[in-house]
Amino acid sequence: MNLEAWIALATFVVVFVSIVFEKIHLTAAALLGALVLVFAHVMTLTEAVGYISQSYATLALFFGVMVLVRAFEPTKIFEYIATKMVIAAKGSGKLLLLGIVLMTAPICAVLPNATTVMLLAPLIPPIAQEIGVDFVPLLTLMVFVANSAGLLTIVGDPATYLIGDAVNLSFLDYLQRLSFGGVLAIVVVVLLLPLVFKDIWQTTFTDLSHLPNPKVNHPRVLALGGVLIFFVLLLFVIGESLPVPIVPAAVALLGAALALTLAHQSKIDTVNNILKDVDWSTLLFFMSIFVLIGGLEKTGVVSQISGVLAIILGKNILLGSILIVFVVGILSSLVPNIPLVVAMIPLLKEYLVNVDLLGSEFLDPNVAGQFPPVVLPLFYAMMYGATLGGNGTLLGASSNIVAAGIAELHGGKMSFRKFLKYSIPITATQLAVSAVYMLTFFL
Repeated sequence: MNLEAWIALATFVVVFVSIVFEKIHLTAAALLGALVLVFAHVMTLTEAVGYISQSYATLALFFGVMVLVRAFEPTKIFEYIATKMVIAAKGSGKLLLLGIVLMTAPICAVLPNATTVMLLAPLIPPIAQEIGVDFVPLLTLMVFVANSAGLLTIVGDPATYLIGDAVNLSFLDYLQRLSFGGVLAIVVVVLLLPLVFKDIWQTTFTDLSHLPNPKVNHPRVLALGGVLIFFVLLLFVIGESLPVPIVPAAVALLGAALALTLAHQSKIDTVNNILKDVDWSTLLFFMSIFVLIGGLEKTGVVSQISGVLAIILGKNILLGSILIVFVVGILSSLVPNIPLVVAMIPLLKEYLVNVDLLGSEFLDPNVAGQFPPVVLPLFYAMMYGATLGGNGTLLGASSNIVAAGIAELHGGKMSFRKFLKYSIPITATQLAVSAVYMLTFFL
C-alpha cells in the first residue's frame, strides 16, 4: 500500500477505536477523521462532498423521519400509550414485559430504532419507579425489541436501509423476502423473556393508584397526523411501483414538509423549535463516516481486503453467507453497526467482482440495475448480522447508547457487564435462528 492508503486506514482505525472506547464523542471523532483525510491530501474537499452525496438517500430518509416524529411530540401520544400499557398489565410483570414488546415493535418497524428509543425510553423510568420495579431491565428489553424490530421493514434500522439501498432493494421486495426474519427475531425475545427477565416476569405489582394520568393534547392535530403517517407508510410500500416511482427518502422528506406545515398552521409548535431538536449529531456522523469509507475506497484498501476475502471464500456463497451472519454479528456487538456496514458494503461488492459473480459496473453506488439473485444472500446475511449483533453489547447500536444515557439521567446505570447478562442468550439465539432462516429460504 502507498502512503495515502496507510493514512486512510490508520485514520479509520483510530476513529473506530475512539468510538468503541468512548474517548471522544463519536460525531467529533468521525468529523476529525474525515478532516484528517482532507488536510493530508488523501482527498480534496470536493471529493469528500462527493462521497457524502453518493449516500444522499440515507441522509434524506433519516432527516425526514426525525422531523416527522418530532413534529407530533406536543400531542403527548407516546406518554399516553406508555401509561395505558402499565395499567393494562393489571399488576402482572409478564404482561408488563409483553406490553413493552407490543408497544416498541410496531413503532420500530417504521421509525429508526434509535429515534424510537429516544421517544419511548424516557417514559419507562418514572412509571417503573412508581410501581417499585428496577427500570434498567425494562430499558434493556426495549433496546432488544427496537433493534430486532428494525428488521421488520427496510426503514426500521439504519444498517438495514444502508444495505438494502446498496443492492436496490425496494420496500415491498424487503417485506416479501426478509421481514419474516424480523418476526423470528422478536419471537426469540418473547420466548426468552421468562428466562432472561425472570425476576420481573414473576413479579406482581400491588399498588397502581399513584400512576400519572396523562392526556392526549391537540386531538384534532393528532388525527390529521395519523392520516399523514398512514399516507407516508402507504407511499413507503407502493411508491417505488408507481408509474412515476417515489423512493422512501423522497417520501420521508414529503412527510417532514407536511408535518412542519401542520405543526406551524395548528400552532402546536414552531418550525424553528422542531428543526432545532433534529438529531444533527447523528446526521453529521453519517456524513463523516461516508467520507472515511470513501478514503478507503479511493486508496485501494477496500480492494486489497476484498482480495483476501476472495481467496478464503472463493465462490462459496453458502459458506460466505453463514460466516457473514456470525462474523458481522460479533463485530456489530463490539463496534457500532452503522460504520461497520458502511465499510462492509464496498468490501463485499469488491469481493464479488474479484470472483466474477458481479460485473465491475456494480461498484458504482448509483448503479440502477438488479443484482444477480445468487449474490443477494450475502447482503441479506449482513443485514441480519449487523442488526441483531447490535443487541450483543452496550456499544453495539446507537439505540443502546441512547438508553444508557436515559438510565443515567434517572439515577440508574446500564453497565456493560449488566447488559451482557441479558444480551448474550438473546443475541446468540437470534443469530443462530437467522442462520437457519438463511439456509432454509435463500441457500
